[in-house]
Formats: sequence, structure tokens, C-alpha cells
Amino acid sequence: MFTYYLIVALFFGACAEEQKEISLPEHHQWHTVTLDFEGPETSEKAAENPFLNYRLQVEFKHADTNYTIQGFYAADGNAAETSADSGNIWRVRFTPDRLGEWSYHAVLQQGDSIALKEDSETGNTIDITDADGAFLVVPSDKQAPDFRSKGRLRVSNGYFRFGDTGDYWIKGGADSPENLLAYEDFDGTYRMQTSNSEGEASTNDTIHSYTPHLNDWQEGDPTWQNGKGKGLIGALNYLASKGMNAVYFLAMNIEGDGKDVWPYAAPDNFTRFDVSKLEQWEMVFQHMQSKGMLLHMVLQETENETMLDEGDTGPLRQLYLRELMARFGHHLALQFNLGEENGPADFTPIAQNDVQRKAMIRFLTKIDPYDHPLLLHTHSHEPARTDVLDSIVGFKDLDGLSLQVDKREGAAAVVETWKEKSREAGHGWLISMDEIGMWHTGAVPDAIDPEHDSLRRYVLWGTLLSGAAGVEWYYGARNRYNDLNTEDWRTTDRLWELTHYAMRFFEDHLPYWEMQPEHTLVNSKEAYCFRKAGEVYAVYLPDYEEYSIDLSSVEGTFTVQWFDPLNGGDLQQGSLTTLTGGSVQNLGLPPKADKKDWVVLLRVAKEK
Repeated sequence: MFTYYLIVALFFGACAEEQKEISLPEHHQWHTVTLDFEGPETSEKAAENPFLNYRLQVEFKHADTNYTIQGFYAADGNAAETSADSGNIWRVRFTPDRLGEWSYHAVLQQGDSIALKEDSETGNTIDITDADGAFLVVPSDKQAPDFRSKGRLRVSNGYFRFGDTGDYWIKGGADSPENLLAYEDFDGTYRMQTSNSEGEASTNDTIHSYTPHLNDWQEGDPTWQNGKGKGLIGALNYLASKGMNAVYFLAMNIEGDGKDVWPYAAPDNFTRFDVSKLEQWEMVFQHMQSKGMLLHMVLQETENETMLDEGDTGPLRQLYLRELMARFGHHLALQFNLGEENGPADFTPIAQNDVQRKAMIRFLTKIDPYDHPLLLHTHSHEPARTDVLDSIVGFKDLDGLSLQVDKREGAAAVVETWKEKSREAGHGWLISMDEIGMWHTGAVPDAIDPEHDSLRRYVLWGTLLSGAAGVEWYYGARNRYNDLNTEDWRTTDRLWELTHYAMRFFEDHLPYWEMQPEHTLVNSKEAYCFRKAGEVYAVYLPDYEEYSIDLSSVEGTFTVQWFDPLNGGDLQQGSLTTLTGGSVQNLGLPPKADKKDWVVLLRVAKEK
């Protein structure tokens, strides 16, 4: 009889365990898990500041790993739709990287400035609903370009790389408008002050509507509050349709050029945040990630880099960074940029110094559970650029540079210089060519420069073949469509096409993360050569001429194929099919006798 009861007990115990496993909520790997907890009723303006004097932390545990994620105050839990500034919902967002069962434990604490404190024992614990739970993570159901099919983007070997799949990724996209988030459909968004200052794009009292892109919004795309958001969502759809995968934007430009973007409930109180606005930002960011678009989040401008704590990483800066990390750090492809034109220059002498800059970097690294890429935006020329970079090159917590260069003819050399300097310092940098000058011009509309010859030659191909990890296009301050008033990305439709052709060439044909520039191998100062010695060479040639390449240090036979930078498409056959190593070799002629640029691809012939 005892044996019978034991068997029955074991059977029902096993069934109960199986039922428990089956009944767990399911989430997909790399998809955001959003958990809401009911806690104390409060508001953005409450005397007991919900952003500063409360701290929500949630520990997520898996058999292989665990994360502690900071949560945030979410008003009524539906603020994007209701514009609520009060409620009792506290929220956390987490992106699981492992399959299988996860558990979580949430703790909400209250205390003076507790949001800035590290000690988990500090403060009074506040009761919240459903503080403990579990869920099951199953494989993602998304396909590229959605980042949820790839995992989290990090930095490896001086390039962007997905940590889960190991795939490398090259960037191309928009650097303008920098005030992308100055959008009329976001709550609490307006221009504080117009500007017509020398060195800045002129502004009036109108902020972005993106009306030209309304028709690019598609059924099923996100909106809020009865159809708001279609202009910006449509604009991002258009850019994605051109093969672009990155967008640069400021998270705060108080005292800066636009004076129209901030996360705060009011631009003169740096301890209170606008919950509904930030939830609307989040809807846009989610859409960008589904379209495979990197969030290039620029944290400050040169004009306001000492606005918080006089440049130190004190309480106001810490609160700002913690709030952004809590609300948006869960995104898979998010690049933090320390700040536009960071550091002193003749036009911006009041700036963060080296000690302050490094302190901010260290703090961001400490509070980031996901190891997002962290880059520094540079000044455009010497000596201002070098004065800052010489003091920070080799600093382990900085992943690289968001490069600005004023004179496009020298952009490739600047990339090559800082790639080499960073390697010599023991910490090779990722360098992205993000802002090309001159400051007043940048990239002009197709109607003015139909083929963007100098950008295509010196910036696009020149920097990528010198080790850059991507490019973004800046529209300049004095153009009709400038860095602050751009409403329609179609004005440079051709530039997006040319950029996509280059990106596809790198993605389809080169192990670029294993290659180095060696331009002197070609008998022209106007050519660019990127190589993995003895295996593959990509050579940009500026016109229809016969050029030679020095292969004297390598052996073997190399196939010769040509790529058309103006039209993209498949590789083509020129006048030669193979070259032999061991000497200087003529590259032959490209497929068409025209006076334009070509890229020749040499690859070691595989043995049959």
C-alpha cells in the first residue's frame, strides 16, 4: 500500500512540476520583457520626487547568468496615450539573452536621493504587487533586419558585432537632423528660443512635423493618441527602405543649437522627467529597432556639457544618465555618444575636461548592464581634436570615436591615424565617420550635387577603406535643408543609394574586420587600398586609368573583379581575370571605358 501511495504522489508531483513549467508566461529571446508593478500613488510633481527619492531594482536570474536592472516611474502605465503625469505604476524593461527559465525579484525602496545610491540596503522598502515571478524564454520569431533576430550589438576588433551570432555589422545612416526628437507629436516639446547665431543653423519657432513622410507610414505601424507619430515613423520607414541602418539624435539640447529636445518635464528642472514624452520616444525607438536601425543617442552638446554639475558626474548628471539607461538601455542596438564636439575649442572654451570626461565614461560603463558601445564625438580639426584625444586614447572604457572632420579630402587619413594611435595605445578604437564638413555645408541635396562625387570618393569609400566602421551624413548649418530644419530625407535620396551600395559591397565581399589600409600599395595618391595580406584586396580607383598594385610580398594567384560604386549590383569582369603575386602587377581596366571611379576586388584563387 505504501508503494502505491508513493507512486501516486510521485506521479502527481511530476504532473504539478510539468504544469508549472507549461504555465509560465513565454517571452522570446532578444525581445523586451516589460513588467509593471503597482506601488505608491504619486506624480511627476510630487513633493516626494518619484525619480530621485524612489529606486526600483529588479534582479533577473537564469541558471547561467543574472542581471540587476533599474526600473522607473511610469505614471498610469499608459502615459504615451493618456499624457498622464501621475499614477501608481512602476516599470522595468529587460531584454533576455538566454533561452530557458528566468526568475525575477523586484524591490522598490524610498529614501532621500536613493536613486543615486549603490547600497541595496539603503532606504525603506515599499510594498509592490507581483514582486516575484518567473517566465520562459523561447527562440526569437523575428527575421532580419529586425535586431531581435540577431541579438545585442557590441564592439569587437574595432567594428560593430552581434554578441550572440558573432556577425559583424557596418553602419550607414543619417546624422541630420540632430534634433530628430524635436517633433510636434511628442508631449511637452517646443522650441525654447530661436537662433540665428554664427556657426549654427538658423531656426524659427516651428519644430518638426515630417509632413513629407506621412505617406511612408504603413498600416500596422505604431501611432499614439489617435494617429500621432505618422510623420516621424514614416520618415524612419523611408530611411530603412533605402538600406540605412542608423540615426543620430540628441537626447538633450538645452542651451544648444536647437533648444527643443529634453527628457525633463520642464527644461529648467533637472530632477523631474516627462513620463509621457519618454514613453512616446520609446514607441519610436522600438520601431527603429524592428527596422534594424541603430539608436545613436548623443547625450549632450558642446554648449551644454557643463550645464549639469558644472561638467562633473554629480547628482544631476547621474540622475539623467540613470533615467535614460533605465528607460532605453534594454534596446539591442543602442550607441551612447558622450556628447557632440566634446571638450574645449576656440568657439566653446567652457567644456568638460579630461578628468570629467573619464568620470562620465566610467559612470556610464558602471550603470550599463548590457555593455552598449560608448563613443566620443570629436572636434572637426586640429589642434582642438588632438588636444582632447591624446589624453584619452587607450582609455579602456571608451569604445571609440564618432568622428567629425571639416575637410573631406583628409577624412580617410584622420581615420587611419586614430585607428593606428589607438592600437599603439593598447586599446583599438571603433571609428565611425559621423560628421563631415565643412560645418556650413556638409551633404547637400541631390538637386545641387547629383552624384555627391567628393563625399562618395573621399568620405564614403575613403574612410571605409581606411578602417571606419560606418558613415552618417550631416546636412550642414547653412543649407536650405540644414541640421535643424530637415523634414524630408528624400532630398538626398541618391546619397542613401550610394551609401547602401558601399555597405553591401563590404557585407557581401570583405572580411573587413580582419583587414587593414595600405594605400601605398597602389601607384596613385588618389587611390585607397584595404587588404588582408595575401588573401583579399579592395582597391578604390578614382577614374578610368590603368593602375598597378604591389604584390611583391605575397604569393599566389588572385582573381580580379570590379564593382561599380555609382550603380552597385554584381561584381563585373574587366580586362584581366587573374593576377600573380610576387611583383608589381597591372590591375587592367574596368568593364566600361568611362571617366568615373571603380573598385577592384582581388581575392586569392581557391584551389580546385
